[in-house]
Amino acid sequence: MNAIPVNAENPTVEERSAEITLGGQQYELVLTTLATKLIARRYGGLENLGEKLSNTEHFEDALDEIVYLITLLANQSVMIHNLWHPDDKRALLTEEMVELLSTPYDLSEYKNAIVAALYKGTKRYVQSEESDAKNAETAG
Repeated sequence: MNAIPVNAENPTVEERSAEITLGGQQYELVLTTLATKLIARRYGGLENLGEKLSNTEHFEDALDEIVYLITLLANQSVMIHNLWHPDDKRALLTEEMVELLSTPYDLSEYKNAIVAALYKGTKRYVQSEESDAKNAETAG
């Protein structure tokens, strides 16, 4: 996928995503504000997501949740691409596509990518006070 041009205060999609291969194509899983809102509606918040995935009683329900999250997070990078490249739009994934193009083994690997994307999406970029002080000293 093409990188979105951004400045240092706004990390690129690659810096806040995890990659998976689905049907021979690379997809980036990205936690956006939109995805966070949809996850909050479905699970009551990001903090409830891990509990929901680990406490699912039926194997089929657990698979459904992983497929939902893969579809949601992979489609964020597709939608970002489509926003920046309106003449080169890509098709959104459906849950059925994810189910057809993956195996149960793949889904266990994708679960790790989901966790990585959620972690990267909630990671804060903090500049230390020490570097701020050094910058002030050199400017003065």
